[in-house]
Amino acid sequence: MNEIMEQLRDKKSQKRRSAAKKLRKLKDINAGPYLLAALENELNDDRTWETQYQMIMAIGECDYKPALPFLNGFLKKDNKATMLYVAIGDAIVRLSTENERDTATIFKLIDIGNEALIEGAFRAMAMLKMIPGDSEIEKIINYVAAKDLNQGIHFWVVAAAPGWSGSIVEEYLNYCERSPREEITNAVALARKGKCKKWSPL
Repeated sequence: MNEIMEQLRDKKSQKRRSAAKKLRKLKDINAGPYLLAALENELNDDRTWETQYQMIMAIGECDYKPALPFLNGFLKKDNKATMLYVAIGDAIVRLSTENERDTATIFKLIDIGNEALIEGAFRAMAMLKMIPGDSEIEKIINYVAAKDLNQGIHFWVVAAAPGWSGSIVEEYLNYCERSPREEITNAVALARKGKCKKWSPL
């Protein structure tokens, strides 16, 4: 672990990114302070957005809750890399969620209206195998059902659907079954079987 922490301060961005990826897999909360310090440094260079992305994801997966104020502050900044917002949405949901039915943070991020941020929130929802209440499921589906079937945002909602029930879920799966994107139709087939796949996002 100490060697990986040291790598977070390497001169090469690729090395720092590699360290963040390793810490994502380890999911050790003790890495949190080091990752947050490294991220604060990394944000000084827009060119290293891929490394920033991995650091944010690692903070979320290490469940380092003290990073929440910093990440929430990040929402007020104008970031050029869309993928950073995906990581921020994912991490904020992971760090804010109290249990599998707690969707309060997801709806706060939906209200901001940033599509990448919302995609990240839905991705965390799927990865955490959240099962919202019926009214929350309806709100989430009503939000995404208005989107074109070619949009990737559908994928993570469908990926979260195993374990969900109700006619609106079935109608939504029927809708997504017509998507031109194979990853979405494959996720529909799994949702119908109630199977949760171990997804491996970037």
